[in-house]
Amino acid sequence: MTKDYIEIDGRKIGPSYKPYIIAELSANHNGDINKAFQIIEEAKKAGADAIKLQTYRPDTITIDCDNEDFQIHGGLWDGKTLYELYEWAHTPWEWHEALFAKAKELDITMFSSPFDFTAVDLLEELNAPAYKIASFELVDHALIARVAQTGKPMIMSTGMANDVEIQEAIDVAKENGCQELVVLHCVSGYPAPADQYNLRTIADMQERFGVLSGLSDHTIDNATAVTSVALGACLIEKHVTLDRNGGGPDDSFSLEPKELKALCADTKTAWLSLGKVNYERTEAEKGNVKFRRSLYVVKNINKGDLITKENVKSIRPGYGLEPKHLNKIINRVAITDLKKGQAFKWDFIDF
Repeated sequence: MTKDYIEIDGRKIGPSYKPYIIAELSANHNGDINKAFQIIEEAKKAGADAIKLQTYRPDTITIDCDNEDFQIHGGLWDGKTLYELYEWAHTPWEWHEALFAKAKELDITMFSSPFDFTAVDLLEELNAPAYKIASFELVDHALIARVAQTGKPMIMSTGMANDVEIQEAIDVAKENGCQELVVLHCVSGYPAPADQYNLRTIADMQERFGVLSGLSDHTIDNATAVTSVALGACLIEKHVTLDRNGGGPDDSFSLEPKELKALCADTKTAWLSLGKVNYERTEAEKGNVKFRRSLYVVKNINKGDLITKENVKSIRPGYGLEPKHLNKIINRVAITDLKKGQAFKWDFIDF
């Protein structure tokens, strides 16, 4: 890894910085631009760093065809053709300028996943500060190359991809000028079961591919995302909706605002808790030494008396000698008078 962070809109993203949280708006506007505005507002309130769109039209991502290859069977979108799904789910291009303006007004970063060259052209006109390559587009090397040629930071999801396909996509991005890249571990299920996420892949991706890594999370709660931070995820993407029961294409596996707020807080806490390798007493522990055991005088001892297990014992608090030294002081002679309740010290005895 040649660089330990990337930067989007002045915000550094990497292991040394709190996790970068992307709220994926996707199709959760359900065809209403005001809902899209509300989601942007709620994402800002919750503490997300960015809002992400998906920029396509149904005819830039598929064709209007009802052949079997284009039919969806099972799952959330059962019975629809691909064209029907994307007609239902897409964010109208004429909304984009207003959505970017709203994000700027609220001071939250906005960028998008383009699905063809014309989408990149639109997003360049809007001065998008970064780009996301969606999991299913990871095999579209021409699109990756076009995005990389913008010189903007790139985020790539890896759902469905094997290690060879991931390496190929990274190579294409770098060969076309990408210098700032985060690769997201992802399971392209909607929703995706937590037990299929194999989060240990996140750390392996960092080592194997020499990239920053993160998580695109399609589980229905935050446990997987919070856990990913401990494995090195520096960026987390989750779908966000106003109402999980809203009936839209992606609502059912998306976070509601209060859950997004918890994600932002909990991932930061998880990151802070990682800290560094440390075996020294922490600030939180220093005041609790009285609850530790140490050697104390438990009966008055006169000068010249022997130290015994009856007059010196291991008790709380912890201001005396460590208990491991008890056998070293037994049968030694006290060189001064000692009172019950004194913390035992080496200079109380004659060696």
